[in-house]
Amino acid sequence: MMNERREAIVRLVNNQGSATITQLKDAFPEVSEMTIRNDIKALDAEHRLVRIYGGVRSIETAVGADGLIDLRRSRNVAAKGAIARKAAGLIAANTHVYLDSGSTVAALAASLPDVQLQVFTCGIYNVLELGKYSYIKTIVPGGALNRFNMCLHGSRAVREVSRMHFDQVFIGASGYTPDSGFTCGSDEEAELKRVAIARADTRIMLLDSSKVDRTSTFTFCDISDLDVIVTEGDLPDELKMRCEKAGVRIL
Repeated sequence: MMNERREAIVRLVNNQGSATITQLKDAFPEVSEMTIRNDIKALDAEHRLVRIYGGVRSIETAVGADGLIDLRRSRNVAAKGAIARKAAGLIAANTHVYLDSGSTVAALAASLPDVQLQVFTCGIYNVLELGKYSYIKTIVPGGALNRFNMCLHGSRAVREVSRMHFDQVFIGASGYTPDSGFTCGSDEEAELKRVAIARADTRIMLLDSSKVDRTSTFTFCDISDLDVIVTEGDLPDELKMRCEKAGVRIL
């Protein structure tokens, strides 16, 4: 009974985007307000909904269309692995590299050559992967933790990254369309991506081809802001033409 009710709460909130405690109590009159609050607390702990003051929001509404990184890491695994291997081949020893957060970049963090290298990142999954290497020095700028994409971001992260310089930056995106450019689901994440791109000599986008013709909420760059796009498959002719015009390599 409890599990069925919680599943029904998740469906209701996902359909509406959000719900107040009063709305949930009206939808489930057979249980008390305290029971509803306990349900919300449990669903928040399971990362299925997000508690807010006076109610609850769906995951997609709270963190954008990207969803939880734990879920994203299990999607398109082969494509992300292929991208990671290509991208790792671009990295030279004795350089300074910034790794963005996100599931595709985390695959790159797991595929780096174990050479003398300084890697800067705000992505927590990247840090876990980088800890396995003997020669890579990992530096983590400070910031506030977003527990849905497991990234440190916010004003402190932006301030610290803006004071750094990188030979290469590897960026991920939630989607790309000709009209919106490269997008992600968080305004704070988008701001951090912009700053990292601005502080790098070579700007490299890791683009799973399934992200093409998809868009999220916040635009952080366009093709003209990049030097290289690494993908696992074929890209649309329109995107290829724009890359050629902008002098962007496709690998």
